[in-house]
Amino acid sequence: MHDADAVNDLEEAQGRGSTHGPAGDAALGVLLRALNVELDRFNILFGNAHGLYRTDLNALVAILEAARREDPMTPSRLAAALDLSASATTTLLERLESLGHITREHSKTDRRRVDLYIHDTARQIGSEFYQPLLRELSGVWDHFSDEQRETVRQFLTATIMATTRARETIAPR
Repeated sequence: MHDADAVNDLEEAQGRGSTHGPAGDAALGVLLRALNVELDRFNILFGNAHGLYRTDLNALVAILEAARREDPMTPSRLAAALDLSASATTTLLERLESLGHITREHSKTDRRRVDLYIHDTARQIGSEFYQPLLRELSGVWDHFSDEQRETVRQFLTATIMATTRARETIAPR
């Protein structure tokens, strides 16, 4: 399904009245799926341009988010976050390191621990690639009031948490 079809579905649901209830939930679900597909397609373009697989991209995001929280990522935490085995995580980290995207360094506070860091060049490559998307999103978001943005923030946060809870009910294979 194309994103325009999802937008039309929601607009039709809104035109029929309330977006509450099963029909409204289904229309929102269609839009979320369309957003997920479009973001995935954008991420695939980045991955293809830089020799990265989806798991590589997810790992880089996890490492970046840990750094943003000022809590360096470790290989074992990354394995847990991505549901990977120790050997798969090692292979992933070797690939990211060989591409020049990350470094593994012994922790300054606990020499037994290895921390993962993103290279500045990898940050720059990502920043440059994602600038057109960020400009487009910012242009769209500028049309929303502070109250609307807060509603969207609450919606996205609750939706992410619900997705996480649902994922956790499914046993890994």
